[in-house]
Amino acid sequence: MAEIGKGVTAGKLAINVQKRLTRAQEKVLQKLGKADETRDVVFEEMVANFNKQMGEGTKLQKDLKAYLAAVKTMHDASRRLQDCLADMYEPEWFGKEEMDALVEDTDTLWLDYHQNLTDKSVASMDTYLAQFPDVKARIAKRERKMVDFDSARHHFASLQKGKKKDEAKIAKAEEELGRAQKIFEELNVELQDELPALWDSRVGVYVNTFQGMAGHQEKFHREMGKLSQNLNDIMTKLEEQRQLKKGGTAAATTGDAAKSEETNHSESASSPPKSAVTNGSDGELPPGFIYKVKAIHDYAATDGDELELKVGDVVLVVAFDNPDEQDDGWLMGVKESHWLQNKDISAKAVFPENFTQKV
Repeated sequence: MAEIGKGVTAGKLAINVQKRLTRAQEKVLQKLGKADETRDVVFEEMVANFNKQMGEGTKLQKDLKAYLAAVKTMHDASRRLQDCLADMYEPEWFGKEEMDALVEDTDTLWLDYHQNLTDKSVASMDTYLAQFPDVKARIAKRERKMVDFDSARHHFASLQKGKKKDEAKIAKAEEELGRAQKIFEELNVELQDELPALWDSRVGVYVNTFQGMAGHQEKFHREMGKLSQNLNDIMTKLEEQRQLKKGGTAAATTGDAAKSEETNHSESASSPPKSAVTNGSDGELPPGFIYKVKAIHDYAATDGDELELKVGDVVLVVAFDNPDEQDDGWLMGVKESHWLQNKDISAKAVFPENFTQKV
């Protein structure tokens, strides 16, 4: 006999086709109300719970994997940021070795966190859901065998009620009924024991999953907090190092300026220093002249007693008539061009010192 498919003969195929036809006919009769249907309300509730449990578990598995993907994304972003910092961190800066070690420790912590979530939470959920396809298939098989049982039961009953009783057919129908009933009841008993246990197991699975996640999260954030504090300490020390260098440079500059001033003073002891106020006996300088400055930024006057400045303007700084009126960071002066042209000291006004530099 020719084979229809691997392991399936024409005879088996015919039997399967006949079973499907018989089941279809039985369901039509049941829907039309012409044949009674075996019902088990308790079992139907178990199946509803099973479907609900499988749907919730599948959603939880999907969300766990999305969370794991987000952790992986955060790890990648953290690693790029830490690598960037490590690459920029110059060898002579404070804590270069500590910084490199911190970058490695941070990456390791992320790896451990991701791996723990994968091994404990996601893997356990995968194992939990792996049992559902088999149970679902057996529930579907029970449904088919129940239809077969109903069909065999109705066929046997119809033969018994017939006017012409064929004992051979009745015996065969009774045998088929017994076989269909046995197969159905075996499956039914198995599932009635298994489904409630599976339904109750969901609580333990959820507890283990979220307790494990909470433990991993707590450990991760605790260790990450320590690393973050270490990073903050390194940055604080680096800023202190910068301030010390800045102070040392300023002190060196002040020392050089003092030496230069001493040299100039010794060379011109017979003449007053540039910073001294003149009495205006020099006709080219205004009374009270101190020194010259040049504007390095434009300044727009906001009051009538302020001096308008343009970059490059030279200003002759003079003393305040009343020193108590001088505010910190402000000077009194008259533009050199105006003085040379008009010799008018009344044009003097105040201006911000940090907009100028000494000439």
